[in-house]
Amino acid sequence: MHNRQLLDDAPFYLRDFIIYMETIKGKSSNTVDEYFFDLRTFLRYMLVLKGKAQIENFDEISIKDIPVSFIEEITLHDLYEYLSYTLRERLNNANSRARKVSSLRSFFKYMVTKAKLVETNPAAELDSPKIPKVLPRYLSLDESKQLLESVDGNQKYRDYAILTLFLNCGLRLSELAGINMRNIKDDKLTVFGKGSKERTIYLNDACQKAIADYIQNERPKEGIKAPDKDALFLSRLKKRMSVKTIQYVVKLHLDAAGLDSTKYSAHKLRHTAATLMYRYGHVDVRVLQEMLGHTDLSTTQIYTHLDDEQLRTAANNNPLADISKE
Repeated sequence: MHNRQLLDDAPFYLRDFIIYMETIKGKSSNTVDEYFFDLRTFLRYMLVLKGKAQIENFDEISIKDIPVSFIEEITLHDLYEYLSYTLRERLNNANSRARKVSSLRSFFKYMVTKAKLVETNPAAELDSPKIPKVLPRYLSLDESKQLLESVDGNQKYRDYAILTLFLNCGLRLSELAGINMRNIKDDKLTVFGKGSKERTIYLNDACQKAIADYIQNERPKEGIKAPDKDALFLSRLKKRMSVKTIQYVVKLHLDAAGLDSTKYSAHKLRHTAATLMYRYGHVDVRVLQEMLGHTDLSTTQIYTHLDDEQLRTAANNNPLADISKE
């Protein structure tokens, strides 16, 4: 968890749950932060619902002294009351509410099966809101080439390598920022994804050349202090590039290429890589799943969507397409 001080204001069972999810289940700091904030909001609302706190001071409500006996009395009906509140008052969309459902399920499962502090699990039958299927936004093949061809500036080799890795490997932002020199061996790149899960990505010729050009022409040879000595991508201050700096660099080059940086981002480049590999590389969806580091195949299957041109071609290839009434 990023801010350990927040746990000081949580009841012991919530602290234990967060530590369990991080150290035993291997969830990332960002994920356990989301668990904590979701559950803090939930417990605050439970205090309001049970008449033990005022909603006017919602963000100041302390959850530190909530006893286990209070948790034991929470029902499935209470959980739906909370989800209704997040929709009505907090204007949470379906994705946000689905994440809150996931947090509640994990928390109550832990309380019953691991901590054994409560006997019944009110979240066992809790349904998740239906999430509308939204196709991922991505650059076309021509737009991707346009982006790469437009790269210029004082750090052009570095920035070109960053964009090339995004567009060829489908890396997450945190994965790219975390690459060390020792993670690259010949055509193999080892990355550490969500939950510190390790996977190997094979670098094609474009990636290998972009990295080699950057190391030879721009990456500082000396003056790099620990702990950033082994970082592949360095800022002008000779420090590991942060996620925010990489996002800024991507935005800069999207704008320079005449592409809308309000529609596209570093994460959209990951979508682009996956879509292009599936569409033009005819990559099997299970291979794509492994490459992207998805735990669930259903997450990868969103990249198997069809574009308008494919749908138009399918319609025109119908054997009845040329038949018309005289």
